[in-house]
Amino acid sequence: MDAEEVLSRNHDRLMSIDEGVTGVGITESQGQPAISIMVKQLTPELKAKLPTQLEGVPVKIDVTGEIDAF
Repeated sequence: MDAEEVLSRNHDRLMSIDEGVTGVGITESQGQPAISIMVKQLTPELKAKLPTQLEGVPVKIDVTGEIDAF
C-alpha cells in the first residue's frame, strides 16, 4: 500500500483529533514508509485515539510540542 495515498485518504480524520495532533506526514520506520502523526504531548487519552497502523501502513507518533507557522 502506498503511504502517500493512505495518508491522503486519512489526513482530515487524523487532523480532526483535537486533543493535540499538530500535523501528519510521511516518514520511515524500520526502513519502510510510515505515517507520522505529530502531537503536542502524548497523553494516555490521546494515545488511545491514535492508530498504530492505517490500511497496513505503520504509524509513528512524534512528540513535537506546539508547531507555529509564521
